[in-house]
Amino acid sequence: MAQNYKSALTTSLRARLHARTPLSTAFIPVLIVLPTLALIVLLFALEAKAPYCSELKQMAELAATKGGFSLISGKPREGNFIESDLVLAGWNDCSVYGTRTYTCDTQPFKTAQEVEDAQVRILDRVQVCLGESWTEAEDRSSLGFIVLQDAHRPVSITLSIAQTDQKEYVVRLILFSRTD
Repeated sequence: MAQNYKSALTTSLRARLHARTPLSTAFIPVLIVLPTLALIVLLFALEAKAPYCSELKQMAELAATKGGFSLISGKPREGNFIESDLVLAGWNDCSVYGTRTYTCDTQPFKTAQEVEDAQVRILDRVQVCLGESWTEAEDRSSLGFIVLQDAHRPVSITLSIAQTDQKEYVVRLILFSRTD
């Protein structure tokens, strides 16, 4: 009888162990999927962050200072424009106008659809870069012209679509201070 009891106990323990095994192996896909999802989210966040983010943050800070962009003003250019010593990575023709306005153009695009898509991507990247205090002023924005304002400081950015002399399109970023 003791032998039958021991055999029944062993069989019972094995049955419980095997009954739990599928439950514990059910978590293996979760352990694989969660890190994969985290990596995908991280990649999207890195993609959303502009390669020019640190420079753009510096520009926004400078715009809010009394001296404005005078610290990054270089050689004079045509008209009242001045070369900028601080350039946004991947942008062209960056310059300062006076002490309160900074401007840059994107690389040129061949079609209007390409530049419109780029403008939306740039808007998203600029907002991710500069944070929640920067919002679109929808009452001042229109098709091809987007206005962003900082809720804490009198600084704004416009993202407009322009056509070049070569009949290509660019997104023009203008960052400026609204103070006198």
